[in-house]
Amino acid sequence: MIIYPAIDLRGGKVVRLKEGDPNRQKVFSENPVATAEQWIEQGATWIHMVNLDGAFANTNDNPRILQAVVKFNVKVQFGGGLRSTTDIQKALEQGASRVVLGTIAIENPALVEEAVKRWGSERICVGLDARDGKVTTHGWQQKADLTPVELGKQMKTFGLEHALYTDVSRDGHLQGVNVEGTAALARDTGLQVIASGGVGSLDDIHRLKATGEVAGAIIGMALYEGKFQLAEALAIVGGNDAG
Repeated sequence: MIIYPAIDLRGGKVVRLKEGDPNRQKVFSENPVATAEQWIEQGATWIHMVNLDGAFANTNDNPRILQAVVKFNVKVQFGGGLRSTTDIQKALEQGASRVVLGTIAIENPALVEEAVKRWGSERICVGLDARDGKVTTHGWQQKADLTPVELGKQMKTFGLEHALYTDVSRDGHLQGVNVEGTAALARDTGLQVIASGGVGSLDDIHRLKATGEVAGAIIGMALYEGKFQLAEALAIVGGNDAG
């Protein structure tokens, strides 16, 4: 099980949004590269980086930040606004080890299939983010008429192996991750599912680990609010492997 500290980028700053709402933003750092260094020093081998400007279709310079972070010999799982093969190719060329596709998986599933064939299943991940049981798109601002399981099964037929699942209603609230929902999604789809949204304590990590079915956990607000140290979470899962 891999622990992914999250760095959400907006306007060149590290921020966190509650339930993905751009109007409920808190800035935690003016220096994303220094933030990445902090997580790496605590033992991170992967970082989950989200380009919120891209997700909300704003212009940005976040690729520059990605390029700076990967120089520290850390793997970056990068998402936000990747809606074409050109976008995917650029992110991978700029150093991302894996990209996360969200909206495009709903709007153009064939692109996901093409991406898996072109770059391999280890480099492509799909976000099965949901609110009230339905997949969300466009930076969680819109809802599709598909459940995470339905979308996950479709993606699995394309050769996809990695997915992440965010229960949007829990994101940023520190009220506990949806352990049962994440494990069930992994069982029902056969995908390697990464838990995201709502991790608030080390107990959440223990519970995710105990399922034996969850591939990883993305931790954001809990680390930024000092609920626990990244090193403590890594110790629970036995440290990150090379992933």
